[in-house]
Amino acid sequence: MDYSAKLDEALNKLHEEGRYRTFIDIERKQGQFPHATWRKPDGSETPITVWCGNDYLGMGQHPAVMAAMHEAIEATGAGSGGTRNISGTTVYHKRLEAELADLHGKEAALVFTSAYIANDATLSTLPKLFPGLIIYSDALNHASMIEGVRRNGGAKRIFKHNDLADLRAKLEADDPAAPKLIAFESIYSMDGDFGPIKEICDLADEFGAMTYIDEVHAVGMYGPRGAGVAEQQGLMNRIDIINGTLAKAYGVMGGYIAASDKMCDAIRSYAPGFIFTTSLPPAIAAGAAASVAHLKQDQSLREKHQEQAAKLKLRLKGMGLPIIDHGSHIVPVIVGDPVHTKALSDMLLESFGIYVQPINFPTVPRGTERLRFTPSPVHGPREMDKLVNAMDELWAHCALNRAELAG
Repeated sequence: MDYSAKLDEALNKLHEEGRYRTFIDIERKQGQFPHATWRKPDGSETPITVWCGNDYLGMGQHPAVMAAMHEAIEATGAGSGGTRNISGTTVYHKRLEAELADLHGKEAALVFTSAYIANDATLSTLPKLFPGLIIYSDALNHASMIEGVRRNGGAKRIFKHNDLADLRAKLEADDPAAPKLIAFESIYSMDGDFGPIKEICDLADEFGAMTYIDEVHAVGMYGPRGAGVAEQQGLMNRIDIINGTLAKAYGVMGGYIAASDKMCDAIRSYAPGFIFTTSLPPAIAAGAAASVAHLKQDQSLREKHQEQAAKLKLRLKGMGLPIIDHGSHIVPVIVGDPVHTKALSDMLLESFGIYVQPINFPTVPRGTERLRFTPSPVHGPREMDKLVNAMDELWAHCALNRAELAG
C-alpha cells in the first residue's frame, strides 16, 4: 500500500471539487474587534475585518470577562491539573455550572470542553441509562449530535427537517412502551431557521418522549436573559436537556448541558467524554461565568445584534442577492458552486480586506454552497458599507445571475 499516494488522492479530490479548506492566519486585536491582522504566508501583514466569527457579541474582549480570567490565572495558574474526577474540579467550574443552571432554570448543569463533546458524550451515553431508548433526530442536526446518536448503539429515527408530520409518523410506528428522546436544534446555523419547539414538546408529551435541544447558536442572544429561543418562547421548563456553548455569544470556550440534577449526575458518572477529559482551565471557566452573568443583565447587546443582522439582510436583499432569511441573526448568501464560493471569499479577502470563510459540502448540501456572514454589535456602519459595496462589485464581476439564484 502506497500510503502517501492515497493521501495525495484524497487531498487532490478536495482541490478538484473546489472545496479544499484553507486556514488563514489571523491575529485578533483586543479592543478593536472585528478588526484583525492577516498574516500572509510570505510574512507580510494586512488589516482585515472578520465577518464570519462566532464571537457574536464581542464578549471575547469584554472587560468583565478579561478581568475574571486575569484574576483566575493569577490565583490558580494556567491549567486545571486533571479531569473533573481527579483534581480538575475547582471553585471556578462549580461557579460556572451554577450560573448555567440558573440561566436555564434547571437544577444542574455540566460543563464540557466544547459543545461538540457535550452533544456527543450525552447523546451517546443516554442509551446506557435508558435501555431500549429510541432517539428521533432532525435530519439537519449538527455533526456532533449525529455522531453521538450514530455511535450510541441504540435505535435511531431520522425525521425530515422540521417536519412534524414525519416525526409523528415515526413516533406512532414504534412501541409505545419504549423510552424515547427527540433531539433537535433551536436555530439551525447554516440556513438560520428555527426549530418548532412548542410543537415538538407537544409531540413529546403525547408519546411520552424526553426532549433534547441544541441552543448553541441562540444562548446569549435570545430570551430576556440570553438563555436561548426556548426562554424567549417560555418553553424552557418543557425541555429535559438543553445543550449550549460558551464559545460563541459568550466569547470564551467550552460547552455544557443543563438538566435535572439526576440527569447531570448520571451523565457525569457514565459518559466517557466527560470522565476521561481534562477539565477546562480555571481561567476559561471564570471568564465564561463572568460572560454568562453579564449577559443575563445586558439586553442592549442582544437588541443591537438583531438590529445589525436585520440591516445587513435588508441591504443585501435590496441588491438582489440570494440570501436566506428566516428571521434569525444568521445571514447566508447562496452562491451554489464551490469554485465560485471560494473565489468570492478569496477576492473579498485579498481586494477588500473582508474575511468570510466559504461554506461547502459536506457542511451544506452540494449546490447550496454559500458565504455566511455573522454581523455583530461591533460591526459599525463603515464596516457594513464596505461589505455591501464589495459584494455588489464582486457579484457583478463574477457574472452571477442574481435572479436565477434567488429563485
